[in-house]
Amino acid sequence: MKTKQHLALLALALLAACGGGGDAPAKGGAEKRAANEPDVPEAQRFGGTIVVGAIGAIPDMNPLTSSDHTANQVQQYVLFMPLITYNEKFEPIPWLARSWEVNADTSELTFHLRNDVFWHDGKKTTAYDVKYSYDMARNPETLFPNTAFWTHYRDATVVDSFTIRIGMRPHADFMDPWRSFSPVPRHVLEGTAASAMKTHPFGTKSPVGNGPFKFVEHLPGQRWVFAANENFPKELGGRPYADRLVYRIIPEPTTLMAELLRGNLDYYIAATADQASQIEASPASRILSFPDRQFLMVGWNEKREMFKDVRVRRALTMGLNREAIVQAVRRGYGELGNTTIPPMFWNHDPQAGAELKHDTAAAKRLLAEAGWQDRNGDGILENAQGQPFRFTIITNQGNREREDILVILQSQLRALGIDVRTQLMEWGSLLDKIQDVENRDYDAVLIAWVTEFRIDDTDLFHCDKLKDPYQWVSYCNPETDRLLDTLPTIVDRNASRPVWNQYQRQIAQDQPYSILYFTRRLEGVHERLRNVNPDARGDWVNIRQWYLLPNMRANR
Repeated sequence: MKTKQHLALLALALLAACGGGGDAPAKGGAEKRAANEPDVPEAQRFGGTIVVGAIGAIPDMNPLTSSDHTANQVQQYVLFMPLITYNEKFEPIPWLARSWEVNADTSELTFHLRNDVFWHDGKKTTAYDVKYSYDMARNPETLFPNTAFWTHYRDATVVDSFTIRIGMRPHADFMDPWRSFSPVPRHVLEGTAASAMKTHPFGTKSPVGNGPFKFVEHLPGQRWVFAANENFPKELGGRPYADRLVYRIIPEPTTLMAELLRGNLDYYIAATADQASQIEASPASRILSFPDRQFLMVGWNEKREMFKDVRVRRALTMGLNREAIVQAVRRGYGELGNTTIPPMFWNHDPQAGAELKHDTAAAKRLLAEAGWQDRNGDGILENAQGQPFRFTIITNQGNREREDILVILQSQLRALGIDVRTQLMEWGSLLDKIQDVENRDYDAVLIAWVTEFRIDDTDLFHCDKLKDPYQWVSYCNPETDRLLDTLPTIVDRNASRPVWNQYQRQIAQDQPYSILYFTRRLEGVHERLRNVNPDARGDWVNIRQWYLLPNMRANR
């Protein structure tokens, strides 16, 4: 429970932000300490246990079924191997696939796999594993969350044990799904019904990967433990420097920071903005920051009658002082957004939604046009039937920034005459509720989305996806569908830019979500942990090269 003092401080910060104040974010510790990076010979970098901490549990480690962002990060960089990865310029480079080629009319993509990658139980990874995984991910009963990956792909054929050919329609950025999709071992999961994949113990009790670390232990709600894969291909860097990797779930940010400063954590994922200065000031730690692909948004569930009217959704966005939220809660470590495309991406349209500035009077006029008025003088709007404009916003517990945002949303929307209730839920339970495709029994949700490098919002917005996990708000507009269907077919970026602009302006017009801001990601790093270089690709990008200073390794 929040103290009165905490809420008072939040209110003061909000008032300051509304006045246009707020300091610019400090540079991250990477810049400050780069010149002091120690020169540790490679032979001395091996050993020790790296302990990572974050507020969120990883409910499912199966790449075919998990919808959690951190789980996807661990799958990409720790436990499994996608066919390709991205370099620091966001260009595809070989990983599980040694090479690939596309035929002349771009209707077939052929991958040639490495022949020296083994599953952690000793079986060799082959093209049969890739085909099995691909086929399962395309099976609707598997409930693979990113079904839009495969919209323009067709059947796969195993040419030989280390070659797989996949049919496709020509489309833009067709390599991107293979960066984040990790194949699974066929010999472990074959025979499992697609509908039973989500509950298979592979996801929670016994995942078998082929990446630089192998699974050791999972204590639900407490930790995941991994050990170095001694047989990771030398051509890809060989075994990682750390002997062990522990992911600890600590659902309270204050405790996470304290554990970092006490030396019980080496890496604190997604430190809160109000902690950045304290972490940076400590001689025991530093802050790393970078522009992120994640944005925070409020989803208005259009299964609820009050949110079906676009005027209402636009009014809700205009009633929110999002600039004040960024300053008060993120301390400036964020950038306003009106579309789902990060400002750093080539196809971002800065004009989309530019009219959705904070304007309480205009928001009230829109609500009145939609039939919402204070009919009985109690300060709360009612519709023509006398029903009050009252709803509940849910978000995940343990995320203090989101809890603080709920307090601000409640206050700002109360100024419009809207009675907002709030509810905190355990992360897995929240996902179950909003991804219950039959019911989606909730009003509004405060949640984050991490976009891929290849933007395809089909899973979020397309009418055909109303019964899929990520169509959280039941939004459907045929014009949006037309644009979503058209965009992937335009391979040339210059030719596609006008369509991207049209798409973003359509989403901004309809406001299925009120997008609050894109985050600038913050990571707390203990001084003994070195060679950590997160960026927009993710928190764990070069985990294989992380190492602990030899004279500061704890016995853990």
